[in-house]
Amino acid sequence: MTKENFMVEEISKDIVLLLMEEHGMSMDDAMRVLYTSDTYNRLSDLRTGLYSQSTAYVYEYLEKELATGKMA
Repeated sequence: MTKENFMVEEISKDIVLLLMEEHGMSMDDAMRVLYTSDTYNRLSDLRTGLYSQSTAYVYEYLEKELATGKMA
């Protein structure tokens, strides 16, 4: 596993936990929401560099996507 892939996985884990805590989602629902999102597509595309941002930064994008149906 590369350093970049590790960072994607760590951010993903943290976001799933945040979704569970802040939205009362089950782990399955939180994982489905994250892994089917445009935010995750961009996070896992190493060319975007989104993996190098903080969890809070990436989570903010996901929150906007959930609220509006698209990334800002």
